[in-house]
Amino acid sequence: MLVGAGALNATDEIIQVADRLGAGVAKALLGRAVLPDDLPFVTGSIGLLGTNPSWELMANCDTLLMIGSSFPYSEFLPEEGQARGVQIDIDGRQVSMRYPMEVNLVGDSATTLQALLPYLEQKTDRGWRQDIEKSVAQWWEVLEERAMAEADPVNPQRVFWELSPRLPDNCILTSDSGSAANWYARDLKLRRGMMASVSGGLATMGNGVPYAIAAKFAYPERVAIALVGDGAMQMNGNSELITIAKYWQQWADPRLIVMVLNNQDLNQVTWEMRVIEGDPKYEASQDLPDFPYAEYAELIGLKGIKVSDPEMLATAWEQALSADRPVVLEVITDPDVPPIPPHIKPEQAKAYMSALLHGDPDALGTVKASFRQFARQITPKLRKH
Repeated sequence: MLVGAGALNATDEIIQVADRLGAGVAKALLGRAVLPDDLPFVTGSIGLLGTNPSWELMANCDTLLMIGSSFPYSEFLPEEGQARGVQIDIDGRQVSMRYPMEVNLVGDSATTLQALLPYLEQKTDRGWRQDIEKSVAQWWEVLEERAMAEADPVNPQRVFWELSPRLPDNCILTSDSGSAANWYARDLKLRRGMMASVSGGLATMGNGVPYAIAAKFAYPERVAIALVGDGAMQMNGNSELITIAKYWQQWADPRLIVMVLNNQDLNQVTWEMRVIEGDPKYEASQDLPDFPYAEYAELIGLKGIKVSDPEMLATAWEQALSADRPVVLEVITDPDVPPIPPHIKPEQAKAYMSALLHGDPDALGTVKASFRQFARQITPKLRKH
């Protein structure tokens, strides 16, 4: 099963259908909050920012049920002819766009699933589900190992990993586009009642902090957490801190945390240049000036916390989450930690090697960081069809 933003109101129905079918469920990025990540059959995000279990789920399934999603990257869906397809979407223009479906059901996700459930037979063979759950459990262990791997100075994955168990109930998460979205997609275990969003339709930078501000106006009693990179902060995030300083005392709960990954690099594009184009990092366009984000927050009446020691991350998150005002949590992170996709194509590996051989200024650092990450890699299990 694949669920997206159009299924946000159908959590109970999706769980019932998945249990009846013995299915696993992957989530498009805008559907991050459809299902809690503590369910053992939830494989997490799908796509370039997705997980190994989601890749396995799509590569090995014989039936695809897509609900409330127009996930556009068909290379991460089953190969045509491999699986039979059923799609539920409220917009008839979206059905069968991404995969050749046999049955298209146009309607609200929850209502349609309620009508469909009586026609679904309970699957007694749970072997497929057991394989999925085993893969998911192993994947969470791999993510923890990757997050705790040494970096210079702080592994960005650990920033998210340390936040995950400390997420307040019913909090609202926003992520900016960029490398932060990789860790948002993989390393956070969302619980039921939480909300989460990214710029999933446009993949544009600069959305993280404005989204969090909007969340506070819509739900002033809930904690909002924006997870952004330093590129987005320098585009508009710093200016939006002035907006926060103006309005925060009007909110029932003043807690709004802006976590900034300060790596002085337009990191996602740098990695795309290496892995897609085979080009070394081009410092003239990719290097960012350092900026004192935490100190700036203090100047305008907010709380600022700066971390450059990974062992201080847990304490920093606890301080931020218990503060009496909005907080900017600035973490000095390693730009050389690679955002490893769930499936690495030979041409991607070849491009990366080309970037290193053609004088990437961070070649040594990326090789060291990549080795630490790939030492904790698991290979997706593919079955013959």
